[in-house]
Amino acid sequence: MDVGVVLQAALSPNQDERKAAEQRLEQIQYAPQHLLKLLQIIVEANSDIALRQVAAIHFKNFIAKNWSSSHHHQISLPDKDLVRNHTLLFLPQLPPLLRVQIGECLKTIIHSDYPDHWPHLLHWINHNLQDDQHLFAALFLLRILSSKYEFKSDEERTPVTHIVEETFPHLLNILTRLVHIANPSLEVADFIKLICKIFWSSIYLEIPKLLFDQNVFNAWMVLFLNLLERPVPLEGQPVDPDLRKSWGWWKVKKWTVHILNRLYTRFGDLKLQNPENRAFAQMFQKHYAGKILDCHLNLLNAIRVGGYLPDRVLNLVLQYLSNSISKNSMYTVLQPRLDVLLFEIVFPLMCFNDNDQKLWDEDPHEYVRKGYDIIEDLYSPRTASMDFVSELVRKRGKDNLHKFIQFIVEILKRYNEAPSEYKPYRQKDGALLAIGALCDRLKQNEPYKSELERMLVQHVFPEFSSPVGHLRAKAAWVAGQYAHISFADQNNFRKALQCVVCGMRDPELPVRIDSVFALRSFVEACKDLDEIRPILPQLLDEFFKLMDEIENEDLVYTLETIVDKFGEEMAPYALGLCQSLAAAFWRCMNTAEADDEDDDPGALAAVGCLRAISTILESVSSLPQLFVQIEPTLLPIMRRMLTTDGEEVFEEVLEIASYITFFSPSISLDMWSLWPLMMEALADWAIDFFPNILVPLDNYISRGTAHFLTCKEPNYQHSLWNMISSIMADKNIQDSDTVSAPKLIEAVFLNCRGQVDHWVEPYLRITIERLNRTEKSNLKCLLMQVVADALYYNAALTLSILQRLGVASEIFNLWFHMLQEVKKSGVHAHFKREHNKKICCLGLTSLLALPADQLPGEALGRVFRATLNLLVAYKDQVAEAAKAEEEEEAENDDMDGFQTDDEDEDGTDSDKEIGIDIEDGEEADSTKLTKLAEQVCCCWFFPLVQC
Repeated sequence: MDVGVVLQAALSPNQDERKAAEQRLEQIQYAPQHLLKLLQIIVEANSDIALRQVAAIHFKNFIAKNWSSSHHHQISLPDKDLVRNHTLLFLPQLPPLLRVQIGECLKTIIHSDYPDHWPHLLHWINHNLQDDQHLFAALFLLRILSSKYEFKSDEERTPVTHIVEETFPHLLNILTRLVHIANPSLEVADFIKLICKIFWSSIYLEIPKLLFDQNVFNAWMVLFLNLLERPVPLEGQPVDPDLRKSWGWWKVKKWTVHILNRLYTRFGDLKLQNPENRAFAQMFQKHYAGKILDCHLNLLNAIRVGGYLPDRVLNLVLQYLSNSISKNSMYTVLQPRLDVLLFEIVFPLMCFNDNDQKLWDEDPHEYVRKGYDIIEDLYSPRTASMDFVSELVRKRGKDNLHKFIQFIVEILKRYNEAPSEYKPYRQKDGALLAIGALCDRLKQNEPYKSELERMLVQHVFPEFSSPVGHLRAKAAWVAGQYAHISFADQNNFRKALQCVVCGMRDPELPVRIDSVFALRSFVEACKDLDEIRPILPQLLDEFFKLMDEIENEDLVYTLETIVDKFGEEMAPYALGLCQSLAAAFWRCMNTAEADDEDDDPGALAAVGCLRAISTILESVSSLPQLFVQIEPTLLPIMRRMLTTDGEEVFEEVLEIASYITFFSPSISLDMWSLWPLMMEALADWAIDFFPNILVPLDNYISRGTAHFLTCKEPNYQHSLWNMISSIMADKNIQDSDTVSAPKLIEAVFLNCRGQVDHWVEPYLRITIERLNRTEKSNLKCLLMQVVADALYYNAALTLSILQRLGVASEIFNLWFHMLQEVKKSGVHAHFKREHNKKICCLGLTSLLALPADQLPGEALGRVFRATLNLLVAYKDQVAEAAKAEEEEEAENDDMDGFQTDDEDEDGTDSDKEIGIDIEDGEEADSTKLTKLAEQVCCCWFFPLVQC
C-alpha cells in the first residue's frame, strides 16, 4: 500500500480507520527506503499541508527512536546516507512549520553522526553560507551543529575550534551586511537571531581561539553594540504582550544582551587565573564593559519614560548591572546615574503592577505558581531588581543602604498619611518587598536591627487586615522573613503568628499560600510550642483544604516542619496526614504526567509529599502499631513508584519502604511483595540507587529472617544471589556502585547463622573474584569483611572452602597487611569505622575457637596479635566517640547525640541508615566479642608469649 494513502487514512475522523492506518504504519516502517518516501511526501509542495505534517511527525519520531539503535530493526547504512543527503537537499524548500520537525531529526542525526559519519556536513554549511538562496537553511543547520557542543566538557569540544575557524569569517561578513540594511524586514531579524544563537553556543563555555585576535573580536563587538544601541523598529510590533516579547527584533535584542552578559560574567573577570583568558578579560574590561553598561542604562531609561522592554531583557540587563557593582571601574560609571536607576527604575519594578493584578484576579493559581517557581525567577524583572538592591547594599552598603532605607521610610510615611482612597498601595507593596529582601542585612546592622520589631508593628501588622489582597499576602511574607528576630515583647510574636494563621483562611488563594510559607518560619522560631499546640488540629485542617486546592512544595515543606517540631505528638494525626498526603501525591503525579514538563511544579510537590510522609513516619517511630494502620495507604504508592514510573521519586519511596520495614511490628506479606520490584529495578536501571535499596533489603533479611529463609515462591535467597552475583561479576560496574553488595552478604551471614551453609561457598567465590580486581580501598575492606562474616558464621566451613579454593594463605596475608597498613599521618588506612573493626574481630576470634589441629601455630600467633590490636583500636575509638558525644551534648543540649563514624571513601556513611549497623543482634554480638576476647587472653596469652 502507498505510504501516502496510509498517512491520509491516519488523518481520518473515523477512529477505526485511524487505528488501522497507525497499525499499518507500524508494519511498514522498517521497509527499505521508507524514510525516503516520507521525505518525498514532506517536501511535495502541492500536497495537503496536514498530510505533509503527519509525515514529518512520523519521520521525526522514527528517527528519534531508531537512528542510534543497535536492535535488529536498525536503519541500514544506505538508507542513512540517503536520509542525510536528501534532508540537506530538501531543507531549503520547507516552510517553517515543517522545518521545525525536520530540525529535530537533524539534531538527532548530527548528535549521533557528526563528525565521524557525516564529515562533509560542515562543507555543505560553508558552501551554502555563501549562497543567498540557501543561507537560512545553512544558518539553521549550523545552529543545530553548534548546539551539540554548547555544554560539552573541554575534551569533547575539540570540533568547535574547526567549526568556528571555518564558519565565523562567513558569519561576520553576513552579520555586517545584515546590520547595515536600511529599513530591514522581519526576515532579517530571523537571520540575525540565528547568528547570535550560533555565536552564543560557541562561546558558552570557552572563548574560541579565533576571537583572541583583537581585530576579529572587535569586529564582532562593533556589530553587537550596534544591535544593542539601535532602537527596535516600531512598525509591525504586535500589540498582544505575549506576541510582542516573542517578536523577531526583540528576540535579537535579547540574544545580543545574552551574549554580552556571558562574555562579561564568564570571561571578563580579571580574577581569572588562565593567562590567556586574563589578557582577554583585561581587554574586555578596558574597551567594552563600560560601553555595554552605558547601553544597558540607556535601555532601562526607556521604561522610565513609559517605553517597553520584554521581561527577559530587563532581567538580563539588571543581572549585568548587579555584576558591575563590585568592580570599581564599573561602579564609577554606574554611580552618577545610580539614584535615578534605583528610585525611578529598579524600585518601580519591585512594585505590584497591572499585570500582577490581572493575573491575581483571573488566575490566582497561576499567580501562586509564578511566585514560587525558580524558573520564573530567571525571567522576572522583579527578582532581578531585588537581586540588584541586595547586591548594592551588600557590596556598596556604606554609600547606599541608608539612603535607600530613607526612601522606603518616606514611602511608608506617605502611605500612612494618605486617605484610604489615595493610599499608594502598590508602592507600599514594593516597600515591604524591599524590607523583606534586605532582612539579612537589616537584622545584622544598627540602627536598623533594634528598630525591626517597631517596624513590624507599625508598618506590617496593619496590612494583615488591609482591604487589598496583595498587601495582606505581602504582610504575611515579610512577617515570615523576620520571625526569627528577638522580640522584646513576646506578645508581638504571638500577634504575628495569629495573623499568619488567620491568613490561612483568607478568601484569596495567594494570601493563604504566603501565610503557609510564613508559618514555617514561625514554627521554626517558636521557643514555646504551647503557642501553637492548641491550634494544631485547626492548622492541619487548613493544610488539608489547601492541599486539595493546589500543588505547592512550600505548602508541604511547612507541614513537614510542623511534624518535625512536634514529633510523637503528631501520632493522633499521623494516619489522616498520610492519607491526605498520599491523595495529594497522586494528584501531583497526575498533573505532572499531563503537563509532561521536567520543571513541572506538580512533580516537585509530589516529592515534597513523600518527604513529608517520611517525616511523619520518623516522628511516630516509637509507635509500631501506627505503621500497621498507615501501611495500606502507602502500599499503592510504593508498588507503582518502585517501577520506571517512579524514577523521579525513587529515593523518597525507598525511604518510606525503609521506615515501614524497620519500625512495623513485623514485615507483612504485602510489604514482601515489594522485594521483586526492587530486584527488577536493580537489574534494569536502578544501580545508582543501590545504597538506597540496600536499607529495606537489609531490613527484610534481618527482621523477616524466617520468611526470607523458608519462602520458596518467590525464592528470596535465589533472587538475592542472582542480583549480587550479577553485580559483583560485572566488570562494567564500577567499584563505587558495588559497595552495597558485600553489605547484603554480611546481612545474610550475620542473621542466618547455621541456616545457609549452601550459600557460603558461592558467596565466597564471587567475593574473592571481585577482591582480586578491585581498586577502591573501601570496597576491598567490605569484601574482606565478607570473609570475616563467613568465619563468624562457621569458621571451620569457611576455612575448608578457602583451602579448597587454594586462596587461604593469599586471603589471610592480604587481610593482615590491610590491618597493619597505616597512612603517613599514622592513622590506619583500612577498617576505620567501629563496625569494620567489630566484624574483623568477630571473624578473627572465631578462628581462635577452632580445634588446635585446624590452625597452624604460626597462623595462630598472627591471628591473636591482629585481634589484640583491633580490640585496643576499637576500645580507643569507642572512648573517643563517647568523649566527643559528651562535648557535643554539652555545647548543644538539643542535639540528638547521634554518633558519627568516619565516612566511607565515597563520602557516604550509608551504614547509619535504617536497618544497617543497628540490628537487634548487634548488642549480643558486641557482648560475645568481649567474652571471646577475655577467653583469648586467658587461654592463649602465656603460650604465645613463650613462642
